Amino acid sequence: MTGADAMVKCLEAQGINVVFGYPGVAIAPFYNSLYDSKIQSVLVRQEQNAAHAASGYARVTRKPAVCVATSGPGATNLITGIATAYADSIPMIAITGQVSTRLLGKDVFQEADITGACEPFVKYSYLVKDVRDIPRVFKEAFYIASTGRQGPVLIDVPIDVQNQQLDYEEAGEISIRGYKPKVKGHIVQIKKVVEAIEKAKRPLICAGGGVILGHAEPVIQEFCEKYSIPVVTTMMGVGSMPKRHPLFFGMLGTNGKPYANQAVAESDLLIIVGARVNDRSIGALSKLEQDRLIIHIDIDSAEIGKNIGPTIPLVGDARLIFESLMEYDMKVSFKEWVERLRNVKVNCVDYRTFHEGFINPCLFVEHLTERMDEDAVYVADVGQNQLWSADNYVMKRGRFLTTGGFGTMGYSIPAALGAKMAEPKRQVVAVCGDGSFQMSMNELGTMLQNGIKLKIIILKNMYLGLVREYQYNNYHENYIAVQLGDIPNLKKIAEAYDMDYFHLRDMSKMDETIEAFLACENSALFVCHVYKVDKVKE
Repeated sequence: MTGADAMVKCLEAQGINVVFGYPGVAIAPFYNSLYDSKIQSVLVRQEQNAAHAASGYARVTRKPAVCVATSGPGATNLITGIATAYADSIPMIAITGQVSTRLLGKDVFQEADITGACEPFVKYSYLVKDVRDIPRVFKEAFYIASTGRQGPVLIDVPIDVQNQQLDYEEAGEISIRGYKPKVKGHIVQIKKVVEAIEKAKRPLICAGGGVILGHAEPVIQEFCEKYSIPVVTTMMGVGSMPKRHPLFFGMLGTNGKPYANQAVAESDLLIIVGARVNDRSIGALSKLEQDRLIIHIDIDSAEIGKNIGPTIPLVGDARLIFESLMEYDMKVSFKEWVERLRNVKVNCVDYRTFHEGFINPCLFVEHLTERMDEDAVYVADVGQNQLWSADNYVMKRGRFLTTGGFGTMGYSIPAALGAKMAEPKRQVVAVCGDGSFQMSMNELGTMLQNGIKLKIIILKNMYLGLVREYQYNNYHENYIAVQLGDIPNLKKIAEAYDMDYFHLRDMSKMDETIEAFLACENSALFVCHVYKVDKVKE
């Protein structure tokens, strides 16, 4: 058996059914071994999109997924996708080919120190120089990627190692010195949390992406219902609670709901669960520590205290911690506090205005998601479309996928492609702007070639809308390098890739067009015209 054969065998042992990648000479032995495997190889059109597709696949299956690239530019093209997965805590195995071991460090054709380049963006990386290490390395990589705070692991394999022979033996029990993730919260700290909740008058839970990654949504919802504790979310935490739930008070942060931020401002106990504490996700950090206790629950101890000092730190898996909290019979009543927040929510004024002759994107997202399947997957790109999506997405039993940690434009189409391949019968809708669409529209070819039927929506304003809005607010309307124009002809793009085409310029036929779009059995492209910027002066 060759090293390449062993690599494939290791993937099969981990239950991998599909890999997303782009071949080249340095990874050719692996692809040759893949030929006789039942693992499906999906040829993307650019390596970054292989990582995004693996991310979408992993987020739906909740298991590590695999992307593959060759050495040099193939490997470096993966970096942004790997960094995106790292920021969003997505379990992923990135496999790269490398030049022969005897040529390492000699600056030969398509050599790149990819392990060094990716060091800030992976949980761990391997450069395999001994073919006998392959079974151990692959088993360790999957373990590291899927335990503790999940994330990507890189395996770089020189071409000569792929071609070498070995007597394959299954790797033994994993034991990695210094890597012992804590999952059970410390009992002393859990008791402190209970005491803090019992003393509080206005507690509030802030749910982040870690709640979803840790499968903690049901138990946190049960906990909040038992004690009538209100919930807000970060952008990555959207979906932790159904939008219509009486205890849910929206997404907070600089782009969130005013009443969610008001809830934080009025709380006396803020319980942050699985959320990165930064200005975009949480809001004004300097004010958080004033006049309130802070409990920070996270599986990654490095996140606790990074930007704000919690009163009570609690390291562990969110699901296990809240299962432990459910065992306590707390004598509390927060009905007045919840009623106060409901009044704030009802009386909250949204000062955003939208041009009447175009689509109101907030209403569009709301009406769209109300009509999507109960378990549908909504994949939002980055830009104004992301903010409108996160703020107005109607959560039922589905999933909301986006990249909040790194904010990578072009994410939605390849991630939706991966999600659809993970669960072909599930409704998957990608929503992007006309800027982000053009960053990954090449993957329409991957969709067509593999029979992947996706629904794609473009909220089109002919600008890089979020940057334009920033220039409007900060640079006296000096707009530069943000004009996209009415290019390309999106109807012809749809025709070129055998997609159904839908077009909406105003609100008059919105609902019926949405229903027709969702009902069509083919892949579809839906172009919605929105105004340039919701705050611009004309």
